[in-house]
Amino acid sequence: MHVKGKMMAFCGLFLALSVVCMSLGSVMETNTLFLLAAASFFVGIVIREFGMRAGGAFYVADVLLGLLIAPNKFYVLSFAAMGLYIVIIEAAWRMLGRSRTTQRQSIFWAVKYTAFNVMYIPMLVFFQELLLGGKKLSPVMTAGIWIAGQIALLIYDRAYDYVQAHIWTKIRGRMFS
Repeated sequence: MHVKGKMMAFCGLFLALSVVCMSLGSVMETNTLFLLAAASFFVGIVIREFGMRAGGAFYVADVLLGLLIAPNKFYVLSFAAMGLYIVIIEAAWRMLGRSRTTQRQSIFWAVKYTAFNVMYIPMLVFFQELLLGGKKLSPVMTAGIWIAGQIALLIYDRAYDYVQAHIWTKIRGRMFS
């Protein structure tokens, strides 16, 4: 098996940065979601640079290393959900790029919201006591939190697109020149 040194070094560096972001989420509680989102963006960068196989391996290594190193395992599980969402949407984007359908954007958004809700709704319904410290929510509050999750997904997805299109593009030009 031929191992590409540049890819290995790049993935190792991003793996370290991702785990540092996960660990810092435990230290700086006010920035936890921001840091977990930043850690998950590294998964998407690796997928776009080196393909789905390398990205999938990076994701698995990131989750396993996070479980070993990060102090708060619940944050690692949150990162795992965010990273899995990135893996799913990147795979969907690649599949839609090969398809001949004219409604790619609509299908892509449907895949995004379906992937998110398949992970989010069971967590919201079945793990309320874990997430809210032993409290049970009313159906109206549960619906409100579901709507807030949809808005959070839109913000997270826009942030991911911005990082890929603007920030990573500038950094990439300097790293791979």
